[in-house]
Amino acid sequence: MKARSVPAERNSVVPILELVLASAIWGFAFVAQRKGNESLHPLFFNALRFGIGSLFLLILIIIKTPRSKPKLKADLLLLGFILFIASALQQVGLLWTSAGSGGFITGLYVVFIPLIGIFKKQKQSKLIIASILLAVPGLWLINSGASVDATLGNFLVLISAIFWAMHVQYIDTVVQRYPSFWVAFCQYSICAVISFVVWLIGTALKVINPITITVLSANISKAIIPILYSGIGSVGIAYTLQLHAQKKVAPAPAGIILCMEAVFALLGGWLLLNEPITWYSIGGAALLFTAMLISTIPSEKLDPIPDRKKCTKTTG
Repeated sequence: MKARSVPAERNSVVPILELVLASAIWGFAFVAQRKGNESLHPLFFNALRFGIGSLFLLILIIIKTPRSKPKLKADLLLLGFILFIASALQQVGLLWTSAGSGGFITGLYVVFIPLIGIFKKQKQSKLIIASILLAVPGLWLINSGASVDATLGNFLVLISAIFWAMHVQYIDTVVQRYPSFWVAFCQYSICAVISFVVWLIGTALKVINPITITVLSANISKAIIPILYSGIGSVGIAYTLQLHAQKKVAPAPAGIILCMEAVFALLGGWLLLNEPITWYSIGGAALLFTAMLISTIPSEKLDPIPDRKKCTKTTG
């Protein structure tokens, strides 16, 4: 595969707006996820929301390409497994850390993305580096000076941030090989199945507190709105927008734009949970917004990407 530089194509307006919309949906979904975790174990909650997201995508696939029969390949299995590890570690880690600490540490994937990119021989422009240097303190401020003490919860969320970075980087490769809807469906369904199986095994071994069908049904009813919003909105729509956008936007700037999730989470907490907005968080939001704008400025030094025509495979 030949490498080529695509300065402006990579950061065209539509995919950037898709990433911003995805981060907005995820930001407001943070409120839904917190509510869902109050009634359901994180793994079971993930199984439900990713299961609903995969069914949502399956319906779209049937409507859009009724005769297509794409195959499940090893790289799609790996993508779904990475998504499972990232989401599971994050959700479980949040049980033992504050929302602010979890939000800040998760956002550190913006640093890990270019670090992983080194192994893929991606070169980052000075604008991207400047954006990262603005995004990290912005994340810290927007989470009200979050604690990064050495706790089990913070450690799990930190590992999840590495896997989120791997997820963004691997998406950049996989979306060039398959249709976006098929990639989305595969990773959601794989993540849902693994989450459910691990939850089931944990319950059987009593690592996770056993629960009766009656109580489980009642808890699902309590969390039905967070489950539906997270499943259809956060998973079915937002992750698919990310997949489609990353056909045009490189991993590093994509990660910086997706950090706007923290800004929308702040707005969601204020609008829906009456959480206060401090001057710290306003300053953090301003830094993140500036980092996003800088990351979208076209540069001749953006990381080289493979020739799309030579890499793309056509599947059903």
